[in-house]
Amino acid sequence: MRETVHVKLGARSYDVEIGPGLIDEAGARIAPLLPRPRVAVLTDETVAALHLERLRAGLARAGIEMVALALPPGEATKGWTQFSRAVEWLLDQRIERRDLVVAFGGGVIGDLAGFAAAVLRRGVRFVQIPTSLLAQVDSSVGGKTGINTAQGKNLVGAFHQPALVLADTEVLSSLGPRDFLAGYGEVVKYGLLGDAGFFGWLETHGSSLASGDLAGRVHAVTRSVEMKARIVERDETEEGDRALLNLGHTFCHALEAATGYSDRLLHGEGVAIGCALAFELSARLGLCSQEAPSRVRAHLKAMGMKTDLSDIPGDLPDAASLLGLMQQDKKVVDGQLRFILAHDIGDAFVTGDVGSEAVLDLIGDALARN
Repeated sequence: MRETVHVKLGARSYDVEIGPGLIDEAGARIAPLLPRPRVAVLTDETVAALHLERLRAGLARAGIEMVALALPPGEATKGWTQFSRAVEWLLDQRIERRDLVVAFGGGVIGDLAGFAAAVLRRGVRFVQIPTSLLAQVDSSVGGKTGINTAQGKNLVGAFHQPALVLADTEVLSSLGPRDFLAGYGEVVKYGLLGDAGFFGWLETHGSSLASGDLAGRVHAVTRSVEMKARIVERDETEEGDRALLNLGHTFCHALEAATGYSDRLLHGEGVAIGCALAFELSARLGLCSQEAPSRVRAHLKAMGMKTDLSDIPGDLPDAASLLGLMQQDKKVVDGQLRFILAHDIGDAFVTGDVGSEAVLDLIGDALARN
């Protein structure tokens, strides 16, 4: 029950290994990449308490020494303060240019550690060992790294591809239901943007994935990674097709900023809401049938996921303020927001031809349902 997806990027190519038990074999997998048997691990306190000793043992089997720094858990960690702390710690550990940094955690740790590796000594290699479903299917693959600022999400960062990704699906059993479903929001995104058959498979098998179906989880992670890898190969630095991976994210990033990058809204929850809103906007603009957004929301609701602004606890800013946050998005070109919309499930496209009034009306109606 192991799969390998190869990301073909010339000299920066790497494998994404998927399946149970990979943390126990981390030493054997990483050893060929090391000039000396030592790695520096960046993780968070929650992951460290659950899995760090298992990683230490897996590395020790190959004679690899590990030093580790555990940062606070949560999206708020992905900012200047903890980023600076991580970089200073790596320098204190005398990490050299040929050494490896290991990102051991969810998307927050992967993004922060990858960015730290990108700038440390003008670039050291790093390995992703993602421990959340969201990180396994999305953020650990493709080389996007970065941190959040007061102005918005992921506005400071770098493209820096990992040398290897080890997606141990066994660790997903330690996730609580909310964290698993947040990651599932990114899985659904792949079906919505480019594979209607995969979305149909998820409609049938989603509940068993949530219940712990190991083989199903390996398949879902593998298919998601395959789709992302092929898009990244075509467009590594998001000049064209790669923007498709941001389906739902323009809405999501604005909502995350509005909720202070807090536990009020997890990233994958924002993606799910954003996908539902993107399909609703597509239908309003006459780009897809009315049935498509209904089907999207029906599946998300069947999984027990957030689907609308009313599902976010607490007050939200007004429509104009949310639109202002959206206009800080990295996908803005010449002041014009680019949206990922859809002709149907599995048929998404990128467009800059969406008027602000249509977006304001959509957000206003969504807030009115709140």
